[in-house]
Formats: sequence, C-alpha cells, structure tokens
Amino acid sequence: MVGIALAGLLLPAAGDAQMGYGGGPGMMGGPGMMGGPGMMGGSGVRRAFVMRHGVDAKYAAMASPLPPTAASIQAGRKLYEQNCAACHGPTGLGNGPAGANLNPPPANLVGVGRMPMITDGYLYWTIAEGGTQLGTAMPLFEGSLGDKQIWELVLFLRSL
Repeated sequence: MVGIALAGLLLPAAGDAQMGYGGGPGMMGGPGMMGGPGMMGGSGVRRAFVMRHGVDAKYAAMASPLPPTAASIQAGRKLYEQNCAACHGPTGLGNGPAGANLNPPPANLVGVGRMPMITDGYLYWTIAEGGTQLGTAMPLFEGSLGDKQIWELVLFLRSL
C-alpha cells in the first residue's frame, strides 16, 4: 500500500521531469517541449506555488488597464530588452547569458500569455515582487518600474 502511495506522489514529478518542466532535460535527454531550459524554465517553482496557494490575493483580480496597442507593446518590448533579456534571453526562451548559471533557471516566457493560469495579475505579481519569496533569482521591479511600465511589460509578454 505504501508503494502505491509513493508511486502516486512520484509519478507526477517524474512526468514533469520527463517533459522538461522546471529546467530539466526532456524525455530524450534534450531540451524540454518548448526548447531552451525545459518547458517553462524556472517558472515551475511559481506554477507549483500557485497550484497549491493561488495567486497572491493582492494581485489575483488584477487586469491590465492598458489597451494592447502597438505603442504599449513596443514600450513593453523596450523595457523587456533593458530589464529582462539578460536572463530570459532576447526572445524569451529563458536562455539569456546572465541566467546561464541560475538555479532554477530563468523561465521560458514564450507562450505564457496563452496559458489560462497566467493571468494579468500573475504576471504583474511576478514582475513586481520577483522571486525572493519563492527562492528564485527573479529580481523585484516594484521600486524601479512604475505601475504603467509593469503593465507595458505584461502586454509585451502576452505578445511572445
């Protein structure tokens, strides 16, 4: 009976590892499903936290007040290049040179805007508060970026 219970606990983790979640290699030893450092890179830590606890209540109901115009997305792209690309890579694959030795690795951001779990509030929370509370190297931007700039980044991330 204990063996069955342990198998139930370990199989999901093994499946995640095989799929390349959390920065590990994919099933065949290469990169995960999305290429780069596993299917969402280091964001598996935040994803697991949210699955257990939800998005921080302060951010859960947030929605971007900015319309997704070409100008606001371009402003977000510029902010991304200045603040995020060093770790997350120029195209968001989590393969930036400054993130090469981070554990967990930077998240692969390609496609996050199309994942139902990744709400505007989730993205705002991630950018504003960083990853210190989750044990990742994601810096917090709440003091260095204004509210509008964080929302511009959210719009840009949704465009990846």
